[in-house]
Amino acid sequence: MAIRVLAVGRKHESWVSEGIERYAKRLKKPFDLSWQLISHSARENDAARKEESERLLGRLGSDFVILLDERGTAVDSPALSRTLLAPLETSRGVTVIIGGAYGVDRPVHQRADFVWSLSPLVFPHQLVRLILAEQVYRAQEIAGGRSYHHE
Repeated sequence: MAIRVLAVGRKHESWVSEGIERYAKRLKKPFDLSWQLISHSARENDAARKEESERLLGRLGSDFVILLDERGTAVDSPALSRTLLAPLETSRGVTVIIGGAYGVDRPVHQRADFVWSLSPLVFPHQLVRLILAEQVYRAQEIAGGRSYHHE
C-alpha cells in the first residue's frame, strides 16, 4: 500500500515539481506518494465545492482518508508519522485530500478518517503540495528512527 494524494487544481508548477521530486526520490514503500490531480470546477462558490467534492468522493475506496483543512486537528510530526503508519501497517492505503479553492462539502468531511490542519493559516495549494511531500518524508524518517527529525 502507498499514499495517494487527490488534489483539486492544475498541474504542479515547476518549482513545486522540483521540490516534490526532491522528497519523492527519498521515499520508500510504504511512504511513496502518488498524485492524482482533479481539475477545478468551472463554477463558483457552493456549486464549485459541490461538483469538486462529488469528483473526490468518486475516487475514494476503502483507504484511510486524511482531509487537509485549516479547521482540522493540528498534530506534530511524530503524531503524523503514527497516523500515516497505522493504516499502512495493516495493508490499508492512505489517501490525502487537498480540496479546491472553496473547500469541500460535508460528505467529504464525513468520509474523512482524520481532518488535519497544517496551520490555522491558509496556504496556496501549490505550497501545500510541497509541504505535504516534505512531511511524508519526515514521517518516513521518524518511523525509521533516523535523524532527519530533531526533537
